[in-house]
Amino acid sequence: MLFAYAVDGNRLTQLPVAADLAGAIWVDLYRPLPEQVDRVRALGVEVPTLADMEEIEISNRLYREDGADYLTVVLPGLSESKVPISGPVSFILMRDRLVTVRHHAPRPFETYPTRADKVGPGCGGPRRLFVSLVEEIIGRLADLLEGAGRSLDDLTGRILAEGAGAADEALQAGLRDVARQSDLIGRVRLSLLTIERAISFFGQALPDKPGGDELKPYIKGLMRDIQALEVHCDYLGSRLSMASDVTLGMVNLVQNKTVKILSVVAALFLPPTLIASTYGMNFALMPELDWRWGYPMALGLMLASAAGTYIFLRWKRWL
Repeated sequence: MLFAYAVDGNRLTQLPVAADLAGAIWVDLYRPLPEQVDRVRALGVEVPTLADMEEIEISNRLYREDGADYLTVVLPGLSESKVPISGPVSFILMRDRLVTVRHHAPRPFETYPTRADKVGPGCGGPRRLFVSLVEEIIGRLADLLEGAGRSLDDLTGRILAEGAGAADEALQAGLRDVARQSDLIGRVRLSLLTIERAISFFGQALPDKPGGDELKPYIKGLMRDIQALEVHCDYLGSRLSMASDVTLGMVNLVQNKTVKILSVVAALFLPPTLIASTYGMNFALMPELDWRWGYPMALGLMLASAAGTYIFLRWKRWL
C-alpha cells in the first residue's frame, strides 16, 4: 500500500490514491507492490528491498546516496496476521520529502498523521516531519514499557498474594506473562538502540542543512528520552528477573508440597507393610499361625504402627 501526505497549514492531509506524488511531503510505503515502488522511484528514490533493510551492518542501515539520507531502524509492530513482531523500517530523507518503507505495522504510523501539528517541531519540512515522527515512535515505546511495568506489578501482586496455594494454571499463566513481557522489553530495547544510532547519524548532518540549528534542541531532547528509556528497560529487566524467580519459587513450593504429602502417605503405610510382609512369609514354624487371635493381633499392630508414625510426625512438626 502507498500512503501520501501533503502539508495543509500545520497539519498533514492524506492525498488521494492516484494523486501526483510530487506534491507529497511524506510518502509511506507499507508492503508495497511493484507498481507502487515504481511510482516512488520516479521521484528519484531508490526504494530498498526487505532483504536490504534486514541487513545488520551499520553501513547498510545508515548511509547517504545521491543527496538522500537512508536510515533504517527496527520497530515493534504487528504482522499482516496481527502477530506482534519487530521489523525494519527505512526512512529516506530527501531535500523536499520523507519516504518511509515498512513491511509490518508499527502503531505510530497510524497515530502520527492526525497529531503531526502536536508533536515535536511539527511537519513544516521533511526533517521536521522526521524528528516529529521519531518523537511519536519514542512515545509509543515509552507506552509499551509502562504497560510492561503494570503487567509485572499485577503479576507479582497475584503470585505473592496466592503464595504456595496458587493453582498450577495460575503459575503457568504467570510464567507465560513473564515470557511475553521479556520478549516485549527486549524488542523495545533493540528499537531504542537502532533509533539512537539513526538520530546520531541524522544529527551529524544537521549543521549543513537549512534550519538544522533549530532542530538541535529537539535532537538533544530525543537522545535524553532514549537514554532514560534505556535505563527504564534495565530496571524492568531486573523486575522480570525477580518476577521469574518468585514464580519459579512458588512452583517449587507447590511441587514440594505434593512430594511431602506423598512422602507422608508412604511413611504411614511403611510399618503396616513391614508387619504384613513378616506374617506373609511361608515358614513352617511361626508361633502365631496356629494362634486364635493371631489375625486380629496382626491387624492391631498395623493400625498401631500407622497411628504411632502419624503421632511421631506431628510431634516433629513435619505435618
